[in-house]
Amino acid sequence: MIKACIFDLDGTLLNTIPTISYYCNKTLTEFGFETIDPEEYKYLVGNGAKLLVERMIDRVGADKEKFFDKMFKFYNKEYDKNVSYLTKPYDGIPELLTELKTMNIKNCVLSNKPDFAANEAVKTFLGDLIDLTHGGRDGVALKPSTEGLEEILFETGCTPDECIYIGDTSVDMQTGTSAGIYTIGVLWGFRKRDELEEAKADAIVSSPDEILQMVKGRDN
Repeated sequence: MIKACIFDLDGTLLNTIPTISYYCNKTLTEFGFETIDPEEYKYLVGNGAKLLVERMIDRVGADKEKFFDKMFKFYNKEYDKNVSYLTKPYDGIPELLTELKTMNIKNCVLSNKPDFAANEAVKTFLGDLIDLTHGGRDGVALKPSTEGLEEILFETGCTPDECIYIGDTSVDMQTGTSAGIYTIGVLWGFRKRDELEEAKADAIVSSPDEILQMVKGRDN
């Protein structure tokens, strides 16, 4: 029986690329660099804010040693002022989460986004549809480490076979698989089918309703 669905956040529940690209490009402009096409950020994100800023600096050919600390501080300060700017849930996500809750399934979020930003975004757009949110925190290794996922299992009292892990990148599939959890890769997020297939997702879906049907199928 499935007792919990654990979701990635950016690219899975919320479309945050417009937000991320806005604040990253604002940072680049602030320090005198050309901006990056928003579509490119889909491949710069996924491993936390520090690596995002590092990749952004590399992409524009800036001196990382000279600029990283200043740009990382500016990016986080600007982002934290309004983490919800330009963000919105993907179509069908609120309905999926609502239906899962009616089935007494816990909806959890595990994100590499900084913890404050992850919780603020969930609170703003998904509210009480999410039971537990963990973003990136000091002392807890980011995905693909299973450390954060294991915390969620402990806090929900669930075993791996009572959960499903849903995400949009190879990092997500690796995280879920390493923890022994059935993984679902989504195609509306930041990466394409070939990445999810190479990461050996247990299933790949193109709509939230397919997730619901899979949960019901595994719940029998």
